[in-house]
Amino acid sequence: MSLDAAVRAIRRGGVVVIPTDTVYGLACDPANTAAVSRIYAIKRRPDRLQLTLLAASLADIETDVDLSPAARTLAAAYWPGALSIICTLSSRRWAIPRDGTTLSVRVPAHPTTLELLRRTGPLATTSANRHGDPTAATAAEAMATLGGEVDAVLDGGRSAGLASTIIDCTTTTPRVLRDGPISAASLLSLLGGYPASTMEGQ
Repeated sequence: MSLDAAVRAIRRGGVVVIPTDTVYGLACDPANTAAVSRIYAIKRRPDRLQLTLLAASLADIETDVDLSPAARTLAAAYWPGALSIICTLSSRRWAIPRDGTTLSVRVPAHPTTLELLRRTGPLATTSANRHGDPTAATAAEAMATLGGEVDAVLDGGRSAGLASTIIDCTTTTPRVLRDGPISAASLLSLLGGYPASTMEGQ
């Protein structure tokens, strides 16, 4: 499927499989409540787990979240890249999060996805697999599981196959919630040597 077709599908309220630098994802218009609900249904994702907002640049999400000094430092160092940063929500213009006061945000380092995001604006996303199943590193892997339930698939080649690192910057001491391509030690060292606090995340 072409990039133009993916843009059209998203604008029509569809759910699209997209490549990223980490793993393949499910994506939709974050302002479309019905599309967001479809992502949860397709993935079989528990309601308590929130989606991530992907954007083409930090500037695209500055009105959505409160970017603390720690979050800005990490974004400057690692975006575009494999780091999801949880920030305090400052705007309710999207249908995500469905509840709660925080939002996971990321700028991915994949040229096709960045071009898609420049054309659509930020997208609500999660990995393109059933909840609890292995992530998909290729479009074919995502299609094998979800192909009959999505509106389009954008093939951007093989992804790294390892989901992004997640760090929570809403607390006084940032906490790494999920290990990934960027180590907790690297992140916390950049922030001035906070003690590493790593726990299971989404």
